[in-house]
Amino acid sequence: MNKILIQNPRIINEGRSFIGSVLVEGDKIAAVFEGEVPGNVRAEANQVIDATGKWLIPGVIDDQVHFRDPGLTHKGDIGTESRAAVAGGVTTFMDMPNTKPQTTTIADLEWKFNRAAEVSRANYSFFFGGTNDNMDEIRRLDRSRVPGLKLFLGSSTGNMLVDKKDSLERIFGEAGMLIAIHAEKEEVIRRNIQYYTNLHGEDLDISFHSKIRSEEACYQCSAEAVELATRLDSRLHILHLSTEKELSLLSNHLPLSEKKITGEVCVHHLWFHDGDYAQFGNRIKWNPSIKTIEDRAALREAVNNNTIDIVATDHAPHLPEEKQGSCLKAASGGPLIQHSLITMLELAMEGRFTYEKVVEKMAHMPAELFRIDRRGYIRPGYYADIVLIDPERTWTVSKENILYKCGWSPFEGYTFHHGVWKTFVNGELAYGDGEVNDAVRGKEVRYL
Repeated sequence: MNKILIQNPRIINEGRSFIGSVLVEGDKIAAVFEGEVPGNVRAEANQVIDATGKWLIPGVIDDQVHFRDPGLTHKGDIGTESRAAVAGGVTTFMDMPNTKPQTTTIADLEWKFNRAAEVSRANYSFFFGGTNDNMDEIRRLDRSRVPGLKLFLGSSTGNMLVDKKDSLERIFGEAGMLIAIHAEKEEVIRRNIQYYTNLHGEDLDISFHSKIRSEEACYQCSAEAVELATRLDSRLHILHLSTEKELSLLSNHLPLSEKKITGEVCVHHLWFHDGDYAQFGNRIKWNPSIKTIEDRAALREAVNNNTIDIVATDHAPHLPEEKQGSCLKAASGGPLIQHSLITMLELAMEGRFTYEKVVEKMAHMPAELFRIDRRGYIRPGYYADIVLIDPERTWTVSKENILYKCGWSPFEGYTFHHGVWKTFVNGELAYGDGEVNDAVRGKEVRYL
């Protein structure tokens, strides 16, 4: 069995930061040492990596990505986007069901699992999509293989908008698993579109996006979902929170293990605010929209005080030409997974978060919230999904170092002050010194 000794990094894990070493045997962490490593351990290692001056953290677990496979692979696919993931220190992803075909049948779910086994460099998992009429398929799901159900409660494509009251009641009451929601109130959005197009015509610029997909649209939908989940005793996870007002629906008084209502924020809502539309235009058009600087400040504080449980990306690549046009026509979403961890480390460097908090919200808490089997921590017996960070690396995002299939990033031209040095997935070097190891394949994630 291959034994790798990672020697003398600063280990940031479980709220602590200390100089130590980690022994990896096969696909698991065999031992964690604080201080000196026993001589026999060093002698038995097949490979010793001198990580002096580097930081070692658990691999990031991203609970919300759109890797576009199948049917939308001109934008990205499981192979290309998982390469970008490991280059960014993300070792596990949970992919969303709004593909073509949508992942709303078990047969389509199996196709994704099989495809990921062939091409994914990172560990993989897939949400199952709920619709108005697929409760029979939901009942047949193997709960150990899926993180939960994904429901679109705002505008979406095809059959993915769940808008019938009896369907919602049935899903929340009978699914018996975590329900993750995209919460924007369709009626409010339509009303806002009508109002602003009546005033200004159809050719609205990007500054209208946060007025159309407004605080009211988000809060009304989230509040209705919380009421439903509370009444029917369901596990509800609100994705990509974007407003201060929605935070009132969450609690920081309970440990995560006792929470039935949990929340996620995405890196773009922690980094950008609506004053940035003038500079970045449609490149920062997401659903839900980027809101005010006051909303951003409240979201940052909610990460620190544990009102928000996890940080993710909503990685959703589009080709540059698909991002063109008015705010009603340009595609919503953008590529983020290669730069999410680095963005959070940059915010920590600025004093917005501690480095320990970044690790907690991007690795520990996703593992806890979804009850993932032996991932998300640097612990003996856990899978060796670990990332070495160079805290002294200064580099600028450019087309030459972007790995997304779509070929662009909203961070192009920005200079970061940390870099991912090496990423290990199940004990194998998936990324190192600027190169992806295309021989590595991730594993299917299991849930307890």
